[in-house]
Amino acid sequence: MMDDRRKRLALLAAIMGSFVAGLDATAVNVALPAIRADLGGGLAGQQWVSNAYLLALGSLILVGGSLGDLFGERRVFSIGVGGFGAVSLLCALAPSITFLIVCRALQGAFGALLMPSSLAVIVAAFGREERGAAIGSWTAWAGIATVIGPLAGGWLVDSVSWRLIFAVNVPFVAATLVLVSVAVPARAPGTRHARIDWLGAALTFFGLAGPVLALIRQPVVGWGSFQVWGPGLGGLLLLAGFLAWERRAPAPMLPLGLFRRRNFAIGNVQTFAMYGGLGITFFLLVLFLQEVAGYTALGAGFALMPSTIVMFLLSKRMGRLADRYGPRLFMGLGPLLAAVGLALMLRLGGHVNYFTDLLPALIVFSLGLASTVAPLTATVLSDAEEANAGIASGVNNAIARVAGLVAIAAVGAVISAQFSSTLDHRLAGVRLSPAAAAAVTQARQETLARVPASRAGVEVSDAVQSASVHAFRVGIGISASLVALGGLLGLAGIRNPRRSVRCADCPGGQLAGQPVEAGHERGPQPLPVPVATDAAVAS
Repeated sequence: MMDDRRKRLALLAAIMGSFVAGLDATAVNVALPAIRADLGGGLAGQQWVSNAYLLALGSLILVGGSLGDLFGERRVFSIGVGGFGAVSLLCALAPSITFLIVCRALQGAFGALLMPSSLAVIVAAFGREERGAAIGSWTAWAGIATVIGPLAGGWLVDSVSWRLIFAVNVPFVAATLVLVSVAVPARAPGTRHARIDWLGAALTFFGLAGPVLALIRQPVVGWGSFQVWGPGLGGLLLLAGFLAWERRAPAPMLPLGLFRRRNFAIGNVQTFAMYGGLGITFFLLVLFLQEVAGYTALGAGFALMPSTIVMFLLSKRMGRLADRYGPRLFMGLGPLLAAVGLALMLRLGGHVNYFTDLLPALIVFSLGLASTVAPLTATVLSDAEEANAGIASGVNNAIARVAGLVAIAAVGAVISAQFSSTLDHRLAGVRLSPAAAAAVTQARQETLARVPASRAGVEVSDAVQSASVHAFRVGIGISASLVALGGLLGLAGIRNPRRSVRCADCPGGQLAGQPVEAGHERGPQPLPVPVATDAAVAS
């Protein structure tokens, strides 16, 4: 067993690796407007900067966990951290939006190695009696990264450049690798004949990439183009092939048998609906505040702080209450309250007063979200057998990321159409000067945009602002609907687990309803440790 100093250093290494990934993920959203202004690409480019990372991470994270089991957590964690740092440097030097998107996909691939193995490092370093506290520290620091990310990212964008958001990862990565080499013991490669489901990973990656590409290209070329229906149909066929393969694969990355358990199945469907809505909210809100309401990047980062603070302060308490009273009401009423907060955001216009317009909506939304996240994660994990807890966590994590990926791609197509139709209606019959026509063309590419009246005239400026506000409200309305759907699924589908109660008059503290021997053998059972998914933390 490792001594206390090496345990602390191993924990620090796991925290730093996850912290860098969490900091990067939350900071990038704040930087999207600056990236678009520097490298171009419009709304589609901004979507791909976010989605390329989610696509690689969501489709490969289960494989990443299997690689850690096979080759050792230290080796896989080191490769994940080192690769993430190297690709971060390439992101900082990106000469074009296409190069940045490719690098973001590589970041996601290395993140799929880093994230599962960081938890495995803790499990390997700490005994069972110390593991809960260590995982709690790891989760808490991951939460702190989500607070710091938007603020640090906003400050770097406003003060220096968006490129520094990626470059700043490099020294943290170097320090993490030093800690790993000193504190984390090497483990011999697995002796069992474990198999990696590479075919399942490939089918997932390309199956998801097809519909995402189709949805992002649709606003540019239309539904009738082969660039839309070709990748979309091809991706759906690959996803159908993925499900067929997972039914007979010798070592499936997605054990479909887990979905025979009611709470696990309903909980993951609820995760897909909720995190689809959350992905839309955080993607659109940051863009809207900067590109329409005129907030700075740092101001947009500060604007989101209350949500993260409420989550950080209340999630653990809500998890304990759900343990006491059962998760069903928390998983039902929490999302419905969050949906009410999102509905309040429908009041936002082109000029946003933070304290009267946005803050009340964010607080209501955050209270609902804090009531949901810990009970949802714990319910999904506790409904799986203990031997499958790791794969259950990975499946829930992957579903949350895929939900955000698909939702962001889909909402881009919807709000682009809404923006164009509203703008066309507002400008019908208006004669545009060359400068105004150029401004309108650029605004169509950006979708959420602001055009100064001095550049294109008051009429065009007002029309673009009105179209942007309408498109934003449509997107937030979709988000609120998805989150509310998650709440209805929780109320209708989740069952509170039966609780074993000890019989005070039974011999040996027997569990009521069980034979005496069963009561002696079982003894007091620890509550399952809710391992927060990165998607939950990032929300």
